[in-house]
Amino acid sequence: MNIRNFCIIAHIDHGKSTLADRMIEKTHTLEKRQMKEQLLDTMDLERERGITIKLQPVRMQHKGIELNLIDTPGHTDFRYEVSRSLAACEGAVLLVDASQGIQAQTLAVLYMAMEHDLTIIPVLNKIDLPAADPERVSEEVIKLLGCKKEDILLISAKDGTGVIEVLDEVIDKIPEPRTGARAGARALIFDAVMDPYRGAVAYVRILEGEFVKGQKVHLLGTKMQVEVMDAGHFAPIYVSDKKITEGEIGYLVTGAKDVTHVRTGDTVASSPDLEPLPGYKEVQPMVFAGLYPSQTDDYQQLRESLEKLALNDAALKFEPERNAALGNGFRCGFLGLLHMDIVQERLEREHDCDLIITAPSVMYEVKLNSKSPAEIVRASLLKKDEPDTAAISNPSDFPDPTYILEVREPWVKLEVVCRKQDVGSVMEITQKRRGVYQALEYLDADLALMHFEVPLAGIVLDFFDQLKSATAGYASMSYEPIAYRVGDLVKMQIMLLGEPSDALSTIVHKTEAQQAGAVICKKLKESIPKAQYQIPIQAAIGSKIIARETLPAFRKDVTEKLYGGDVSRKQKLLKKQKKGKKRMKSMGKVTLTQEAFLAVLKR
Repeated sequence: MNIRNFCIIAHIDHGKSTLADRMIEKTHTLEKRQMKEQLLDTMDLERERGITIKLQPVRMQHKGIELNLIDTPGHTDFRYEVSRSLAACEGAVLLVDASQGIQAQTLAVLYMAMEHDLTIIPVLNKIDLPAADPERVSEEVIKLLGCKKEDILLISAKDGTGVIEVLDEVIDKIPEPRTGARAGARALIFDAVMDPYRGAVAYVRILEGEFVKGQKVHLLGTKMQVEVMDAGHFAPIYVSDKKITEGEIGYLVTGAKDVTHVRTGDTVASSPDLEPLPGYKEVQPMVFAGLYPSQTDDYQQLRESLEKLALNDAALKFEPERNAALGNGFRCGFLGLLHMDIVQERLEREHDCDLIITAPSVMYEVKLNSKSPAEIVRASLLKKDEPDTAAISNPSDFPDPTYILEVREPWVKLEVVCRKQDVGSVMEITQKRRGVYQALEYLDADLALMHFEVPLAGIVLDFFDQLKSATAGYASMSYEPIAYRVGDLVKMQIMLLGEPSDALSTIVHKTEAQQAGAVICKKLKESIPKAQYQIPIQAAIGSKIIARETLPAFRKDVTEKLYGGDVSRKQKLLKKQKKGKKRMKSMGKVTLTQEAFLAVLKR
């Protein structure tokens, strides 16, 4: 079978998209005039930020062999995209920057590729840079993979040096696609998009048999029957074919208008009696936040937009929720803060939604001691396997402390790659986040790999920014969940004018509560607009106030129009103003702007 399926895996900014560009150019898949930089990054957002967000397939021809390439993202928040790409391939090109060497994400994606039993082709990129040190980086790669020095290819994706050799190596080293028993046709959906005119388009890897235009097929997971309106491959635009056969990567236009019918990881089959393919591991969201429309009428539009986006972004999870201050919205689960940021931006750009997003939190497990837990928390939050334990991501659902036996929080295994001189500062900032040091190993004389166990809540907000600042931008990190552990966690409420503001409450560790409360109160004082009366901003745990700031009144000079006379005239006006302010205060509600939410977010 003259087919090779492979993907490019690497750390952020090591040149994956540039190498894909050169491969497309060298194989004459597109003409020179049709080429542009980062051709496979099709979203405006990807081009602006210079990062790959979505996996993108393309088919090329080289020496009579059909090459199916999937370009993958590099950031840890999009690791689910990478794992799905790996499941559709037999081999991977491991790209390492010849000046930076091995980074945390290089290790993370390499371990994923090894789990999928893929053939790895090591490649050093950017050898044309003055700072490149191929000798040192080759040693790191040899130590990591156990390969020979001559197995490592040296290339420059920018000027095209060595790209043909990479393509030759792909043909020689990567095995042909494995095929099934041919009892019928089966394909795995590894991604999908919603086309406004053609309905849901499934990106598939055909494992056995073939699919022909006009054929009736079955989606085994959702038990739907659809007709293949069109089938073809990516070049990188859709190119229609009469049929797509086993071993190939292509697309099927299903015409399904309901986004819930076509799911990533589902199996497309020629008969409903065939066995479904194993699909993918369900992804576990790490960070949770509430998404609300700024106008209550836009709730339905937000729901439809989220459904369409979840079809294209399989790592996004959401469920409806109601907030006293913000009305109806959705509780969304993300893989990290960048993922959350990208989803918000995509909803605003691609689906024209105007959003308010609440402070992010993680999922906690709360063990209850009461006889009737259903009265304390909603029945939907109780775990099926542990009926006395609730899984809570929204601080407003946190029960009264008197009903709580223990609170468990998620911990993650954190790997940090940094220079040897940065080891001390990395230790310091990780221990400030309640991290537990596990091990330290040196990848070479200057490069250290550090292992920690850290509570997830400690690293989701601004840990990455601080890590970059502390190491002059050299450190990189990746993390994966390990388990839930018992912690001394409390719900911290923010009180405005003595009233608790649910949207701003957070769950914190008792030792960090006072510091976090002081920071939030200070930020809110800067971001809440002044009113005609004083606004006390307080952080409280239960009935105990742990931090306070006072936003002074917006002062209007009511004595301005007086031009002399007795002082009692002045006092009379000030008394009248004082009464009015008191009345306003009793009626007054504090307006919370999006900036106020973001202030809490960026503490």
